[in-house]
Amino acid sequence: MIRKAKLSEIESILNLTRACAMAMIENNIYQWNDHYPSHQAFEEDIKRDELFVFAQGEKITGTIVISALKDEIYEQVNWLTPGDADSIYIHRLAVHPDSQGQGIAQQLMNFAEGFAKENKYVSVRLDTFSKNPRNNIFYTKRGYHKLQEIYFPKQSEFPFYCYELVF
Repeated sequence: MIRKAKLSEIESILNLTRACAMAMIENNIYQWNDHYPSHQAFEEDIKRDELFVFAQGEKITGTIVISALKDEIYEQVNWLTPGDADSIYIHRLAVHPDSQGQGIAQQLMNFAEGFAKENKYVSVRLDTFSKNPRNNIFYTKRGYHKLQEIYFPKQSEFPFYCYELVF
């Protein structure tokens, strides 16, 4: 079940993202670190009603942020659609390594894209780490168009690729 996250669940969500970070590091993917994702980021996501979780009973196995807020770093990107008010942004999509391969990420993205269509957004925008081939294939197969590179210096020396899905 996909539902909005609660403040009391931040530690569970952080445990999930830390497990994902460790799994990525084991595969030489240095996408997340001690600075990201942070408790503060998830707290702000919840305050804006933008953090969702995939729960199996009481256990949180996935998470996604669906935001209308455009991060400053995206100002440099030449998006496919004009303007910003008609697009949503996906952040911090994660599925616990023990639950990967069960279609949870697909369900979270279906939910996000459905949310966008239902609320009359014209596109979904996101970024993913250039050194994470699995993620890049995932978004390409979903019909997202790869755009420019951006850099998050506190996360990695390598770029992140921006993607956009236009409805």
